[in-house]
Amino acid sequence: MPDIRVSAAIIDDSAGRILVVRKQGTTAFMQPGGKPEPGENPAQTLVRELDEELGLHVDETQLEPLGRFISAAANEPGHRVIADAFALTIAADSVSAQAELAELRWIEPSDLGTLELAPLSLEHLLPIAWPHVTIQS
Repeated sequence: MPDIRVSAAIIDDSAGRILVVRKQGTTAFMQPGGKPEPGENPAQTLVRELDEELGLHVDETQLEPLGRFISAAANEPGHRVIADAFALTIAADSVSAQAELAELRWIEPSDLGTLELAPLSLEHLLPIAWPHVTIQS
């Protein structure tokens, strides 16, 4: 199965809500982030992607590394995603959907089951964000 390397962020708004985004032409919501450009380390990739996709300007030192996670890719059948994940807390009104994003949403545990979410989000990232919530993938 071909691999897709990405950097992804669990972004919360300090009220327990988590930011998810949906790219244009897709149906699944996922954590913000994306693929590296040549020479970028995972944190540099995420800083660039957050700026391009959300207009969010952060420094690498603001990112809390969470580890590397592997799941089936949401938008590329037959591929798996290998994600370096980071955590970050921001003000909810400091971002807007830009570049290839069609939509962003701040979700709560009560929203689970109402949105199509990427396997990486369901299997790894949301359980980190909400350890007290049972998440069905």
